[in-house]
Amino acid sequence: MDNNTSATSLFRQNGPSVDPVAFGPRTPSVGLPLLAHLPVTPTSSESDHDDGHENSHRYRTIWLSDIHLGSGGCQANYLLDFLRHNESEYLYLVGDIIDGWQLKKGWYWPQAHNDVVQKILRKARKGTQVVYIPGNHDEGARQFCDLAFGDIHVRGEAFHTTLQGKRLWIVHGDLFDGVIQHAKWLAYLGDTLYTMILVLNRWFNRIRIKLGFQYWSLSQYLKHQVKNAVNFISAFENVMTDEARRRGCDGVVCGHIHKAEIREIDGVLYCNDGDWVESLSALVETYEGELKVIYWTVMRSPEANATKARATA
Repeated sequence: MDNNTSATSLFRQNGPSVDPVAFGPRTPSVGLPLLAHLPVTPTSSESDHDDGHENSHRYRTIWLSDIHLGSGGCQANYLLDFLRHNESEYLYLVGDIIDGWQLKKGWYWPQAHNDVVQKILRKARKGTQVVYIPGNHDEGARQFCDLAFGDIHVRGEAFHTTLQGKRLWIVHGDLFDGVIQHAKWLAYLGDTLYTMILVLNRWFNRIRIKLGFQYWSLSQYLKHQVKNAVNFISAFENVMTDEARRRGCDGVVCGHIHKAEIREIDGVLYCNDGDWVESLSALVETYEGELKVIYWTVMRSPEANATKARATA
């Protein structure tokens, strides 16, 4: 495919890259459905005249999930730095972008969360084709599936064909989590405990940064030492690849479990783009059709480092 081909033109035809059903009728609203009531006044750094950085990387596709805007665990400054340095034709938001569970408990919406929303909306205005697939923490947006809010297309699931010809099924993954589906009270309890661990993780990393070390997820380390958590992750990966095979796909891209991964399971590709509360990761497709996980644990922008230093002071 010609790298100069516009993403907009690809979305307007029934080409092989993206499921054309993903683009339903537009609504008169603008922005993400869960963000209609949020204070998203643009800042000077995120205004339309900001054309990004000269050293930005260009990918064909970027997948992001489990950002959890509206929660104290969200690493919004790192994500904003990532968005400033990485561009793509397609951007998939694979669920839990907004943490509705935490916002119900108490309002938390700092400026950095505002800036992330503005950056995503600006990318959509500039021609990036954005598909938003809600998860369990932003499940309220599922009522808007198959609609478009401005330049953001909302879907329950999507399909994407890579330049290497692999057809990928894209879904958050919570609908295949037995705890979420059959014992939601337990999921809420687990979320409360998880939030406490993330608070510990945030203070732990503030100390590390002051000592000159880069970000490292204590919460993820603790989670992966627990045998039951490891077994759950393995079972989840198998369920997702089995479902992808049943749907006639070559692989699946999901989020939900906060563990970035690319591996083949019984001939089906399993891809998880990770999260932005622990691993600080994204899944990308290059213009050679290669899929890889990117970890963004070091900020590249001087202004981002200054903002982070003030936040940790």
